[in-house]
Amino acid sequence: MLGRVGPDQLFFEEVHRFTNEPVPLTTGLHWDVVGLFRETLTGLRAARAALLPDETLVSIGIDSWAVDYGLLDDRGDLVGTPYCYRDARNDAGVRRVHALISPEDLYALNGLQHLSFNTVFQLAADLGTSRAATAASMLLVPDLLGYWLTGERGAEWTNATTTGLVDVSSAQWSTDLAKLVGIPASWLPPLRQPGDRIGTLLPAIAEVTGLPVSTAVVAVGSHDTASAVAAVPADNDSFAYVSSGTWSLVGVETPSPVVSTGSRAAGFTNEGGIDGSNRFLHNVMGLWLLSESLRTWDLDGSTTNLDRLLVAAGDVPDWGPVIDPDDPMFLAPGDIPARITQACLASGQRAPEDRPSMVRCILDSLAAAYARTLADARQLTGKRIDTLHIVGGGGNNALLCRLAARAAGVPVVAGPVEATALGNILVQGRAAGALDGELSVLRALVRDTQALTHYPA
Repeated sequence: MLGRVGPDQLFFEEVHRFTNEPVPLTTGLHWDVVGLFRETLTGLRAARAALLPDETLVSIGIDSWAVDYGLLDDRGDLVGTPYCYRDARNDAGVRRVHALISPEDLYALNGLQHLSFNTVFQLAADLGTSRAATAASMLLVPDLLGYWLTGERGAEWTNATTTGLVDVSSAQWSTDLAKLVGIPASWLPPLRQPGDRIGTLLPAIAEVTGLPVSTAVVAVGSHDTASAVAAVPADNDSFAYVSSGTWSLVGVETPSPVVSTGSRAAGFTNEGGIDGSNRFLHNVMGLWLLSESLRTWDLDGSTTNLDRLLVAAGDVPDWGPVIDPDDPMFLAPGDIPARITQACLASGQRAPEDRPSMVRCILDSLAAAYARTLADARQLTGKRIDTLHIVGGGGNNALLCRLAARAAGVPVVAGPVEATALGNILVQGRAAGALDGELSVLRALVRDTQALTHYPA
């Protein structure tokens, strides 16, 4: 995305889009991170080509999904191919960590919802392997790409808080936890804050992209949800959000972490946000259920039209079957419709009979999960919630937004769809001096410049 930002303007244009899918290898499920970097360079060339004659590219900011990482050796070379968080190896890492520290004590330390793919469990699964034997440092995916652009290593704070290795009280790496698990403290790079300057382009990168070596690379909310929540167009503090994409991150903002027996039991996590805010949220499986169902259906050679499916799903009678989107059975790639059928039958419900009914089951289940999460968030924080903002790709799904408003009993404001890109651009713009103000000022700019859709409760 190429962004143009100022006190009264916020524009962006897509200059390059590419797919990103995990690759099954003999060793498990991996990411083609070198391919991602190649596409990053292609995108930078496209951005340069899209500049107007009197424009220069001021800075570059990178965000991605959380928890996954690359290991580097003492020369800075990548060790092996980064694993995808959906790989089955994580279970061994969970057992190793929980044998050393109880789930209760781990939550008290890091404030994270238990998810088997949290980085601390993945790193524990790496221990004892040839990868770990040659590793000297660890970089999360956006930091790895930033390193390849600049030669500078570090860890952006909002993303680091998703690893399970940041102390929720100090907001710093917990070297004591790392030592207890067996993770070398040297693997944990210095922390950066959103808005910090990482560095400038390496000469070889400048040559390949056609950009000046002086082009800055700036830390943003490099966890995509941190950037998305920064662009929530709220006009007061009485709101909740759903950052809706592959996952649905459902929660509220709090001034400080909420770490209690109740929040752990309800599966809430505390993650860093822009300007030191706390994202108190629950990870719901999200539109992965729909996209993976579409992929499964397309394997039989048919072409599935999503728009027509959603219209048909809207005509399916209310009060059909629902499943728990958070069930671990839905985490791995594969035949999601068959698993949904299995879950419905196991719970004594009638399984969806056709594809529109399956889609409706997915969306009803997500809406119900959003409503449960908001009820828990109210109880655990005492926070008033008058509006639910749905940002990200799910904001384009009118049926999901209507069902969510009905289930949660509060109005839904949908949009912006590209909230992550906008949050990234806003932080870069503020770092460059094109914007001035706290998070509420950035959100006001989104509210005043972006198209939003309202759904009544």
